[in-house]
Amino acid sequence: MQKQLNDVRERYVSGDLSRRDFVKYCAVAGVAAGLVGGPFGLARQALAQGSIRFDGWGGTTSQAFRRYAFEPFSQATGVRVIDGEFGDMDTYLTRVIASFPPGGEFNLAHLSGVFDYARYVGLEFNSALDESKIPNLALVMESMITPYRKLTPEALSAVPYNLGQTGIAYNTKYISKDKAEELGASLLWDESVRGNLGSWGDWRTNIWYAALHTGQNPNDIQDMNAVWDALRAQVPMVKKYWGSGAELMSLLAGEEIYATVAWSGRIAHLQNDGYPIGFLAPKNCYSWQECIFVMKGTDLDVAQQLLDFMLAPEASIAVAEGQMYPPSLDPTKVDLPESIQKLPAFDPTGKLDGYLFADPLYWNGNQMEWAERWDRIRATS
Repeated sequence: MQKQLNDVRERYVSGDLSRRDFVKYCAVAGVAAGLVGGPFGLARQALAQGSIRFDGWGGTTSQAFRRYAFEPFSQATGVRVIDGEFGDMDTYLTRVIASFPPGGEFNLAHLSGVFDYARYVGLEFNSALDESKIPNLALVMESMITPYRKLTPEALSAVPYNLGQTGIAYNTKYISKDKAEELGASLLWDESVRGNLGSWGDWRTNIWYAALHTGQNPNDIQDMNAVWDALRAQVPMVKKYWGSGAELMSLLAGEEIYATVAWSGRIAHLQNDGYPIGFLAPKNCYSWQECIFVMKGTDLDVAQQLLDFMLAPEASIAVAEGQMYPPSLDPTKVDLPESIQKLPAFDPTGKLDGYLFADPLYWNGNQMEWAERWDRIRATS
């Protein structure tokens, strides 16, 4: 069996076998042989029968996790991954808070931004991962790990997994590239899209873009009255506040909206399918990274094996191709294919210089006031 695995790996390296088939073969072969190690560095011996829950963003993102990570992991270990979905971060956190004890109903979550990590740590929902049990963490960009270490220097409770940008999507049949680039963030306030404008219901995203529209740094807003005025002016222009990535894609594909804030990977999917959708990342575009957070009370032995499996290049790249978000793997340590290098938000240096991420202390510190104010403004639509 080991010889067969080596032969398959040689075929994969030479280009005679697709990455997706390679992932699937190794998972099945691992079960059959009960191998330790192998191309994923995952202990292949079957774990005790059981399950672990993973909650994510649904749609194409969850599909990629399921196909290229969860199913192969379950085949290799006998542990079933229960795949849950959520539409926004605040609603999911409410569900986690309502569950007791932490780690009982919820185990792992695909959280967005370092500010989410800070929120869960502040609620003492964090665990203490043993990095020696996650050797593939060494392949991750240090620029993505550092923000988490600053918040919990004693131990990580999550691993960075991917990154992206919330930019502006626009239909090129109705809005030219030149116009979009000229207006930047202000495209979302242009009269030409009145009645055909979309946005995500998230308070952070809307405030972030209102700050850009009014010429301010989203991480250091000096004139909040200007932001609120901009949002009040925009609300009557919006046809639909979408609530999920699937809804975003449907609205754009059906030409119900012509412009909207949008997640880079979802737009890459539409472009790949031939839809006339452009993507604009204006100056100080909302950049973000996502982590896989492990809740306190979770079986760490199982969680760490799943994390290591998911961070292995073969699985991580396959998931990234399916989701169309760059993986957290350091391009200076891992040879990433062209399919990854051409994705929006990919940084060939691995340093992420020039990417503006939300300051977790700043945004979390203003959440209660700003979220409530945003809800009142949006309610006028």
